[in-house]
Amino acid sequence: MNEFSLKYGCNPNQKPARVFMEDGSDLPMTVLNGRPGYINLLDAFNGWQLVKELKEASGLPAATSFKHVSPAGAAVGLPLTDVEAKIYWVDDLGELSPLACAYARARGADRMSSYGDFISLSDVCDVDTANLVKREVSDGIIAPGYEPEALEILKSKKKGNYCILQIDKDYVPNPIERKQVFGVTFEQGRNNFEINKELLNNIVTKNKELPESAKTDLILALIVLKYTQSNSVAYAKGGQAIGIGAGQQSRIHCTRLAGSKADNWFLRQSPQVLELPFLDDVRRADRDNAIDVYLGQDYMDVLAEGEWQKVFKTKPNVFTEADKRAWLDKNTGVALGSDAFFPFGDNIERAHKSGVSYIAQPGGSIRDDNVIETCDKYNITMAFTGMRLFHH
Repeated sequence: MNEFSLKYGCNPNQKPARVFMEDGSDLPMTVLNGRPGYINLLDAFNGWQLVKELKEASGLPAATSFKHVSPAGAAVGLPLTDVEAKIYWVDDLGELSPLACAYARARGADRMSSYGDFISLSDVCDVDTANLVKREVSDGIIAPGYEPEALEILKSKKKGNYCILQIDKDYVPNPIERKQVFGVTFEQGRNNFEINKELLNNIVTKNKELPESAKTDLILALIVLKYTQSNSVAYAKGGQAIGIGAGQQSRIHCTRLAGSKADNWFLRQSPQVLELPFLDDVRRADRDNAIDVYLGQDYMDVLAEGEWQKVFKTKPNVFTEADKRAWLDKNTGVALGSDAFFPFGDNIERAHKSGVSYIAQPGGSIRDDNVIETCDKYNITMAFTGMRLFHH
């Protein structure tokens, strides 16, 4: 199949719409079920590249949850802790396969953003992963293959209209890529730069300690950034992205946005959140919404009289800023990647508040000395990669 017609482009008024291969070759994907949209395919192809590279770099199954051409989460297939299984709403599924663990982590890091995602998997989708996907609100999935039972499970989603794509895992794109903006064709070489641990050799801070687990998290963060709309910053821990700040004009805003998401990920693991007395019939998505409000500045929207009764059996106590800070101070060993250099030390100050101990960034700012000095102030290890990772 050389061409595939789409219902419309980014918006319903943008017609006609299609995807096709300019060189006359076959498309690298097969539609097994449903009908993908324009944005679905942007998410699918970006997501597939991310998980393919993450699998190659880590040797582990990888998954990502994409929304609007940026990942909401990405992870490798490490086992879930009991707490992680609970905050990702998968503790009732028993022991999961490595691929299912990868998707549970990718989806669970920022469940608000992952709602209605497009999923990319590095490996053949198994039954465990299909059962997990089946109960989440998702637009579609792309993988190099599907176990027969897993495919049937996925086909039952969305009244039989769930979008299921199979990617040709051996497909290699043309080294030159093109896009049009305002009728003008842009052309560039594909970003085939390989992200590996050798990028982390140039440690510029007083603290030179960089354990293997931190290297893995930094590589994960950098691969995530390679497919995230710039400017972007990613926090990672334990083989998963825990906070991604995408598409911000200011570097500090990326760092703050990603840091607030990383904070929410860790706050969800606190006793105050784990023990929230939800009504039995409150759905997972509504629990996610309630937790997000409970952790934010507008917590009274869910704790006000007449409101909390809709969600909780008993009224929870306010999670005070002091209590949040005390819990967040327990989060350490977080890794942070940036797609371009940090211009000022304020980014490091903000990262420190979210438990960052390790940083990888290109370097090259005229204020590198200030950034390094701020890292030394908090005993943070920072590597200069020398490689920018802008993506648009």
